[in-house]
Amino acid sequence: MGSTVLSLRIDGELLDRLRSHAAKRGMSVQDYVVRTLIREDFDERFKTAVDETEKFYGAADGDAPAGDGTDGAAAASPRDHVRPSAGIA
Repeated sequence: MGSTVLSLRIDGELLDRLRSHAAKRGMSVQDYVVRTLIREDFDERFKTAVDETEKFYGAADGDAPAGDGTDGAAAASPRDHVRPSAGIA
């Protein structure tokens, strides 16, 4: 994958804040901005994928559709799930 130059004109105060955020993470301003854009892009794509999945399965308000019992499997309650720390003293 190649790269392309993107030139931005930003306010001096914003640049100072970006420098501060980048310095806290030991990054250059360029790397900080690129990572922020990548993260935002991922968040958008993830949200779209979740929305499409909910549409596909017909979940109305984000809840999983209730099973009608025709497949012989009972819906699992939160108590049926095993916690990662279970059995560890």
